[in-house]
Amino acid sequence: MSEYSRTQRVADQIQRELATLIQLEMKDPRLGMVTVSAVELSRDMSYAEVYVTVLEQADSAEVELTLKILSGAAGFLRTRLAKRVQLRAVPHLRFHYDESVARGQRLSALIDQAVSKDRKRPDNAVEEE
Repeated sequence: MSEYSRTQRVADQIQRELATLIQLEMKDPRLGMVTVSAVELSRDMSYAEVYVTVLEQADSAEVELTLKILSGAAGFLRTRLAKRVQLRAVPHLRFHYDESVARGQRLSALIDQAVSKDRKRPDNAVEEE
């Protein structure tokens, strides 16, 4: 079994702290419900790729606005993160939209739709194409 690396432990800690900071300390009214879904650190821990999801936003313009707000607040978040996490150097934050949640919801809806169509079909009917 491979050892749980220090990089992964630090990434998990940064994920927890950023989620708290974004929810409690960011005061921008344009910012919706943002969830930090993952953080990936570079090997030297100088950069953190932060993946976020935005609840109840289907419009790509709104997602872009959220990423712009978070990128603009990266310095503020990095400063607050430095006070909460004991690291020699706090990584630079790069924000990305995580499409996996939206993709999963679309797939789930398609599956539910297919199941409901199958239930409506008579048992002995066979479609010929």
